[in-house]
Amino acid sequence: MPYVRFIDRPTFRNPWAEFERIRQGLDELSRSYTEKSKGQGQANIYPALNIYEEAERLVVTAELPGVNAADLDLFIEGDTLTLQGKREQRQSGAGISYHRREIEAGGFSRAITLPTKVDAEHIGARLTNGILTITLMKASTVTPRQIQITAE
Repeated sequence: MPYVRFIDRPTFRNPWAEFERIRQGLDELSRSYTEKSKGQGQANIYPALNIYEEAERLVVTAELPGVNAADLDLFIEGDTLTLQGKREQRQSGAGISYHRREIEAGGFSRAITLPTKVDAEHIGARLTNGILTITLMKASTVTPRQIQITAE
C-alpha cells in the first residue's frame, strides 16, 4: 500500500466556490449598472423639444433657458433640422466652490428628422422667455387641398 504524505495530498477544491465567484461578479456588475443609471431618470438630451403638426405647418418648440438668440444657429437640409448654439457659464471665478452643478454650459447641437416635407423658404423662428418656437410651412405637395366636384 503506497503511503500518501500530507504534503503530497491534492488540495481539496470546493465545487461551489466557482459558483460563488460568478455570483459575486454578477452582483458587482448589477450594482455598478444601477449606480450609473441612478441619476439618469430621463434622457439627457439637450435641448428638450416638442414637435407638433397643424393643417398647413409644422411647429417645433425647444426649451433654451439662458441662451441668447445671437448664440443660436438654425439649419435645414433636406428633411433634417439642426439646432446649434452655446450657453455661457453664469458664475465663474477662483473663489467659487460648487456643492452641486447640474446646469451645463458650453456648446450643443441637436439634429432632428422632420416628419413631413417643408418649404425651406418659409421658416420662422422666435425666442421668447427661453422658449424657441420654429414654424415651418409644409411644402405645397404635402398640404392637402380640397378639390371641388362639379355636377353635370
